[in-house]
Amino acid sequence: MMRIDIETSQHHLTWDELSSRVKLAEDAGFEGVWIFDHFKPLYADPKGPCFEGWTLLAAIAAITSRIRLGTLVTGVTYRHPSILTTEAVTVDHVSNGRLEFAIGAAWFDREHHELGVEFPPTRERIERLEDAINIYKLLTTEEDVSYDGKHYSLENATYLPRAVQRPYPPLWIGASGEKVMLPLVGRSADAWHTFGSRKDLARKWDIVRGAAAKAGRDPADIKRSTNISISKPWDEVRERAAAYRELGLDILIVSWPTEGRERVEEFVSDVLPELTAL
Repeated sequence: MMRIDIETSQHHLTWDELSSRVKLAEDAGFEGVWIFDHFKPLYADPKGPCFEGWTLLAAIAAITSRIRLGTLVTGVTYRHPSILTTEAVTVDHVSNGRLEFAIGAAWFDREHHELGVEFPPTRERIERLEDAINIYKLLTTEEDVSYDGKHYSLENATYLPRAVQRPYPPLWIGASGEKVMLPLVGRSADAWHTFGSRKDLARKWDIVRGAAAKAGRDPADIKRSTNISISKPWDEVRERAAAYRELGLDILIVSWPTEGRERVEEFVSDVLPELTAL
């Protein structure tokens, strides 16, 4: 069966509107709800309001009881990985084990420059991502951890409590780069989120699958995810979802449509039951 989530996107929203969307998603039967981790709106007026992602995620965890939740995705440049790990464990406890921990190498350079956040070159950001993955796994499972990475380090570090989910909340990596990022997904990720045509997704999966096998992992253990628009005619939405399923994707994340709540409610009543049965 295919899992259907929804991305609510917090930019240009009040807390009342966002919490209403989240509660709609949980009541409607979506399996997961996602926000993003940016400090500026990505669309429309760039000077509009935009809540910070991880404090917002904790608030969402506190007002829900069933739906899984995460940021799609957190840029590794915004926080030291040890601090991000402590935030993730906290949200996992607030949600009673419903967090999806999704990270990537970051890309929004203008946001970094405006806020005074360092934005290293692409290769260094990927190196930082790999350091962050290692720190996340070590700090959630071991005590007195010392780690000397390329850009981040730990010295006899212990963080408690342990996460509710063991060994840690599922690690998602958002990635599309074929030379470095996709092999990293194959070696490390529990779930892979990406975009692209069906042809591109099939080719990229071959890279991830090969890297997983080379690392001694079962590629079937890596869940695959992408976004889907519900602004298209319903038959087209159904066909696209079925094609993604044929490619082996496990999770589709509905992008909140510009048409608003009524379109989501129509999707829930007319299409969602069919897609979850795929």
